[in-house]
Amino acid sequence: MERSELRPVVGISWMIATGICFVMVTALVKTLGGSVPAAESAFLRYLLGLVFLVPVWTRLRQMRLTRRQLRLFGVRGAFHTLGVICWFYAMSRIPIAEVTAMNYLNPIYVSILAVFFLGERIALRRILAIVAALGGALLILRPGFRELDPGHIAMIATALFFAGSYLTAKILSDEIEAGLVVAMLSIVVTIGLAPFAAMDWVWPNAWQLFVLFGVAAFATLGHYAMTRAFAAAPVTVTQPVTFLQLVWAVLLGAALFDEPPDPYVIAGGLVIVASVVFLSLREAQLKRQITPSVHETKG
Repeated sequence: MERSELRPVVGISWMIATGICFVMVTALVKTLGGSVPAAESAFLRYLLGLVFLVPVWTRLRQMRLTRRQLRLFGVRGAFHTLGVICWFYAMSRIPIAEVTAMNYLNPIYVSILAVFFLGERIALRRILAIVAALGGALLILRPGFRELDPGHIAMIATALFFAGSYLTAKILSDEIEAGLVVAMLSIVVTIGLAPFAAMDWVWPNAWQLFVLFGVAAFATLGHYAMTRAFAAAPVTVTQPVTFLQLVWAVLLGAALFDEPPDPYVIAGGLVIVASVVFLSLREAQLKRQITPSVHETKG
């Protein structure tokens, strides 16, 4: 088989690895079971993850940012800080499959906010895809048919905050190298989380620190694998594979956390995934790429 024919296979393989890494992030946070407060867990995850910035530390020190860029990094850090706190809180409250399924809403919110803040024009097909995705979210939540947990509200907020973070990153990435944008996010979010963590601090034990370091490691590996996937194959090949993350989440929830598969969550998640894939493929055809991959907004 020629090398060019192998590239889609390589891209799909990297995207499968991406999904597994991010599900492992979710599963590891879930194992803490709320024993460490959400803001503190998020703070320690980012603090421990700073070790992975060592390769780019010299370039970070050499950066010369304008006041406007500093403000944008601050705005993005604020969005991402609040999003991460909500995500860690949701993980301690609701099943892993529901967190994963609702996380797929991030690109949908990005597509909506891009209309208002980036001047994006929205066609009828995109509107229908967005409506379908929001319908999938309602299928998962089923308001009026079951009692909603605060974790569900936290996940809705998470998706909104991460959407704001992504749109700000989109502006910064046009001016600054993408790797440095990601590195700056880690630094700013660590600083932003510190006061929230201090307000309800519980001294973690060695096991909890080990788990949170694993969260940081799998998150870093996930972003690396995603970058390799995008480099190996176009989004039209890699984006549909993201639905496997929901499969891994359902299996892990059942096997490790005694969370039986919920057909409504699976169906709603698949509706959202289908909508996101449609939006991504459509925008890839138009060469605009406003809608991110499902994983691009994850911390």
